[in-house]
Amino acid sequence: MAQISLTFPDGNARQYDAGITAADVAADISSSLRKKAISATVNGQHWDLQWPIETDATIALHTMKDDEQALELVRHDLAHIMARAVQEIWPDVQVTIGPVIKDGWYYDFDRKEPFVPEDLALIEKKMKEIINKRDAVKTEIWDREKAIAYYKDRGEPYKVELIESIPGDEPLRMYWHGEWQDLCRGPHLQNTGQIAGDCFKLMSIAGAYWRGDSSRPMLQRIYGSAFTNKEGLKAHLHMLEEAAKRDHRKLGREMDLFHMQEEAPGQVFWHPNGWTVYTELQDYMRRRQRAGGYVEVNTPQVVDRKLWEASGHWEKYQDNMFIVEVDEEHAREKAVNALKPMNCPCHVQIFNQGLKSYRDLPLRMAEFGSCNRYEPSGALHGIMRVRGFTQDDGHIFCREDQIEEETAVFIDFLSAIYKDLGFENFSVKFSDRPETRAGSDAVWDKAEEALLSATRAAGIEPEINPGEGAFYGPKLEFVLTDAIGRDWQCGTHQVDFVLPERLDATYIGSDGEKHRPVMLHRATLGSFERFIGILIEEHAGKLPFWLAPRQVVVATIVSDADDYAREVVTALKAAGVRAEADLRNEKINYKVREHSHGKVPIILAIGAREIDERTVTVRRLGENKTATMALDAIVTELQGTATPPDLR
Repeated sequence: MAQISLTFPDGNARQYDAGITAADVAADISSSLRKKAISATVNGQHWDLQWPIETDATIALHTMKDDEQALELVRHDLAHIMARAVQEIWPDVQVTIGPVIKDGWYYDFDRKEPFVPEDLALIEKKMKEIINKRDAVKTEIWDREKAIAYYKDRGEPYKVELIESIPGDEPLRMYWHGEWQDLCRGPHLQNTGQIAGDCFKLMSIAGAYWRGDSSRPMLQRIYGSAFTNKEGLKAHLHMLEEAAKRDHRKLGREMDLFHMQEEAPGQVFWHPNGWTVYTELQDYMRRRQRAGGYVEVNTPQVVDRKLWEASGHWEKYQDNMFIVEVDEEHAREKAVNALKPMNCPCHVQIFNQGLKSYRDLPLRMAEFGSCNRYEPSGALHGIMRVRGFTQDDGHIFCREDQIEEETAVFIDFLSAIYKDLGFENFSVKFSDRPETRAGSDAVWDKAEEALLSATRAAGIEPEINPGEGAFYGPKLEFVLTDAIGRDWQCGTHQVDFVLPERLDATYIGSDGEKHRPVMLHRATLGSFERFIGILIEEHAGKLPFWLAPRQVVVATIVSDADDYAREVVTALKAAGVRAEADLRNEKINYKVREHSHGKVPIILAIGAREIDERTVTVRRLGENKTATMALDAIVTELQGTATPPDLR
């Protein structure tokens, strides 16, 4: 029999018969490893312990201590175990697909009766019974005819359709968890008992069209979360509980910031409190951009399709655009326009007005650009994912030899802003060419090399995010981590050689000839709507004082304090503090509870003693104790705290 060489992570190699499985390799090393092993990595591919290895390869064996592989297998096996449990309880249910997703898995079922929340506990109980049986997991490769016949006999039309959609040269792998069988690429664990019975929880039920097609049957989707142990699950459930408390939609109501309604899906109705936050943040960004050498512009909302065709958006991005047809006076046909989904083609139009010299570069152009993009209604989420939004958008027109410096300048610019807003640390992802793109491979090679080199020159080694670049160029994505560990992709920085070419942007070089500028697309916050949602959830509604929409409420204890309360409010407003008086004939404890619920940072209580002493009693949000301060002292303190960080 032919021999193969398997090389282990420590560099040592062993000789084995071709066709040996990773399980046998583990057993050859030690009996304890054979029991603990869950999978292998063979030549960089995650490998089932039962799969044969036919050629020389590198190999690494995994146990439950290897989090990445263990999590994938636990979640994948639990999807199968859940489907098995559902069919053991309700044999008439048809199964479809059950992939691993972030934090867990889901599985889609076709069942005549709807699942109800009470069913989840029943399914969980059955799953734990299956785990405790420690049933062996087995796998085989079948030919198509056998697999199709098998599923037709069992009344599983969805599996038949899946098989028929798989390319003919791909092997069909079958897995059994005990007697229950599914079509699956694998890998999987050795037996159901390798999963801890207390490491998972079924979370919710939702509807989902078969294969995402609204013309196909509506299925029922059950979501589950799982980790390698109960501690991981407990931490995750705590995070979800904390996230629910911080939900910007809930806090938006409590703080009277905004609302959404069905007549304007995916668009925000900003209330006075919310608009105060919005404009304070925008004013801060405007000052920062001016200090950073940007010129601010404003461009049209509705633009003829001709520009979008020239830019490439009509071909590559039309599905996300709102089309506007206008019956122009005396026109023989309607003019076709689009609401702008992004600002870049319009900024090139401004650049193209008049001759530009190499001495004018870099030209940093910024716009608080109002954009509209179509998002499916099911994807909309409060102000975090909307159809109408405003970007702190910017485009830097520069020479190729300026890419590195401008990238470093932008990273410093972004870092300072994130720090001001309470985010000390962020990670960076490098997204390279997507499948659907404009421009030649040579242009993409140049753009990717330039951006990656510039990022490394700025002292950052980014995480590679394959295939996620914009259609016109590679990009950096700046990812914030919030107070409860969630990641938010906010800022972006993109190198674009394509759009200047398509829209004929030029400058006069030192040689007197025309040259194409490079276009750097950049956003710091991204969408104002989304970033405000992130800030609300990061701070659990307790926004930094300078951003808080209602900074101070002066609440009277007795009606005789009304005049002094008005005087305090006047003094605070004169100092630049947003202050209001609560003179209602209500008990002070009621007023404190109400304004604390609305996340007002400072409540100043005033009674007879405060009038006599020219003081106020200070209650700070989240603190039980109070303090008495002289009026002049509190005004001076709050004046400093209310000053935006860039003006201190």
